[in-house]
Amino acid sequence: MKTLIRTVVAGAALATAISACTSAPGGTAPVKQRLQVRLVSYNGCDDLLAGLREHAASNVGQWGFGGPMPMYMTRQKSADATADTAPEHSTTNTHEAGVDEPDLVKTDGNRIITVAGGTLRIIDTATRKVTGSVKLTKADEPAYAPADLLVSGDRALVLYRGGDIMYKTFAPVGETRYLLVDLSGAPKVLGTIKPQGTYVDARMVGSTVRLVTRSRPDITFPEPKQNASEAEMKKANEAAVRRAPLDAWLPKIQITDAAGTVTKKTVDCARVSHPADYTGTSLLTVHTIDLAQGLTEAGTDPISLAADGDTVYGTGQSLYVTSNPRWWLPVPMAAVEDTPQAPATEPEPTEPSPSAKVTLSPEPTPTPTAPPEETEVHRFDIGKPGPPSYVASGKVPGRLLNQYSLSEYDGNLRVATTLNSEAQKTSTSSVYVLKADTLDKVGEVGGLGAGERIYSVRFIGPVGYCVTFKQVDPLYTLDLRDPAAPKVTGELKITGYSAYLHPGADGRLIGIGQEASEKGRTLGTQISLFDVSDPANPKRLSQMFQKNSGSEAEWDPHAFLYWPKTGLSVIPLNTYEQNKEEIGAVVLKIDDSAVTKLGMIKHPVQRPKDGAYQPSIQRAMVIGDSIWTVSTDGVQVNDATTLAEQAYIPLR
Repeated sequence: MKTLIRTVVAGAALATAISACTSAPGGTAPVKQRLQVRLVSYNGCDDLLAGLREHAASNVGQWGFGGPMPMYMTRQKSADATADTAPEHSTTNTHEAGVDEPDLVKTDGNRIITVAGGTLRIIDTATRKVTGSVKLTKADEPAYAPADLLVSGDRALVLYRGGDIMYKTFAPVGETRYLLVDLSGAPKVLGTIKPQGTYVDARMVGSTVRLVTRSRPDITFPEPKQNASEAEMKKANEAAVRRAPLDAWLPKIQITDAAGTVTKKTVDCARVSHPADYTGTSLLTVHTIDLAQGLTEAGTDPISLAADGDTVYGTGQSLYVTSNPRWWLPVPMAAVEDTPQAPATEPEPTEPSPSAKVTLSPEPTPTPTAPPEETEVHRFDIGKPGPPSYVASGKVPGRLLNQYSLSEYDGNLRVATTLNSEAQKTSTSSVYVLKADTLDKVGEVGGLGAGERIYSVRFIGPVGYCVTFKQVDPLYTLDLRDPAAPKVTGELKITGYSAYLHPGADGRLIGIGQEASEKGRTLGTQISLFDVSDPANPKRLSQMFQKNSGSEAEWDPHAFLYWPKTGLSVIPLNTYEQNKEEIGAVVLKIDDSAVTKLGMIKHPVQRPKDGAYQPSIQRAMVIGDSIWTVSTDGVQVNDATTLAEQAYIPLR
């Protein structure tokens, strides 16, 4: 990291709300040290505005911040008092034990909570009936807007993502908002937080939720003059940035309580920090909400960091946000013709496809200089109650695949990235080890999959597994016991790839991905069982292959169910053949030697006015002796042994 300047503050100081801010030199805080980490704050509001203006002006272009819209986007035990009497049940498949992740359905064994079509519903697992519901969207809001859930005891937090109309779909998804819902009786909304910007992700430890939003400065850029040159347009935008007030950057928050009383807040400039290097084009804001306490004053008083972010990874003590904010192409809106090797069942790319052909407007446009491929990493300390404290920032070469490319272990953060050449004709992948309290590099191991990119990563304790792919799938095993000298210990080459890796029985690793031809053409979903008991000699013991198929579990691990007690596994699976379509979930038995297909679960065909269709199953859960599967249309219960249908609960 570069030498840090300006005021140095302890993490605890960041968590203290300051009622007023001043630009006077006398308001400067004393220099402190914490774990040898020098943290950077601003010397009052004037310093904050000057820094944001200067950095943003140096990063604005002829089209504003980041050019036109990105052409591609990335495809990441209840505390209930009756938990002791609940049947044995599975929970959301999460990255780290004890750190819950938002998902579209939650269960505590006694009830299932889900949001579909803008309505939250509670299903009693004993009677298999909907026992309560509450409408969360208004008449003029899109009911199809995706919503995620976090649940602790009798409180649910519903997370609506808004702002980026290009996330997953090309349709508007409404505004970002977080709704606190009481589940103790008839469900009711206790309060709503509407932050400025886009919901990135959240993590929950105990009953405390940390939510990350990303906002951009509210600056109106001038309309380009007729026949204006690129330099003239850029200069005009720079002038607009330098005139913008501090209010254009500081995130706004609107809180509505159960009585409908609205309170509006702006993040205090004393609660904004920055890393040594930043663009000034966006702010990350971390909200802290204890579901057990509700929307208290402390829970609605967030902190912000002058940085960008799109991937969140959390442990019990740390919250990491990473990004490469300059990855999009700074060119005019264009017609994009993409010719990928693999069909749509391949995990969506986290970057523009190397094979993308961009057709520009007829007017000559200078070829932009590609920014360095770097992943920015920001760490927040969440080990104490209340708002987190910003700890450190760092960078590593290359780009992340997803949150599974990150892993904190024994005081270090492991980061797996793929780095492309400037012409994107060659690539290589590496694993970097960073010291968690400074994010300084400790060690690295590179040379993984030359000419390929990472398709999946999994760190399990001091061991790492990495899959790269172009035509064949090398599965690398990594020895990370010595952080300063990580090394590759084994390699297995097979056709196809694993897009998600999951720990199985002792010495076993489960892979969900696509089989492929020797030339790299994907053929259909495969579930692989690997023997990794000997790190120097990984082997594939078994494979289940379904031709011409794809699974949501390939890009969303929440869709993968594995029940270690019996080896039962359920994943959504859609198969498309000529004149034949099979949509449902495949049920597997995965033991220490084989993957065996037990059967398929399908939901009833729906018959709306515009024609019949088969609902896609999105999630599966084990509750007692039954498998519960969820689609947007309904919830079905099947016997876990015979797969016989036991009940269907419609959600429409």
